Amino acid sequence: MQLLTTGEASELATRWRRTLSAGAAEVTAATIRQWASRGHLQSAGLDDRGRPLYALADLARAEHATRARALRLVGIAAP
Repeated sequence: MQLLTTGEASELATRWRRTLSAGAAEVTAATIRQWASRGHLQSAGLDDRGRPLYALADLARAEHATRARALRLVGIAAP
């Protein structure tokens, strides 16, 4: 299982969003922390400094769910 730091997770989620949404908003480290605090993303462990690590599959699910919700809020059906 690949584990990502908050920074790595935000960079990867931003690439996904830009690929799928033609330049959608950046996913920042603060966004990843918000997803975690709101229960959209669970930590899969901690690094050697005690910072959360996230599983790639969990990140993909959280990104998809939050993107789909954002699109619904503006009246666009999610793919």
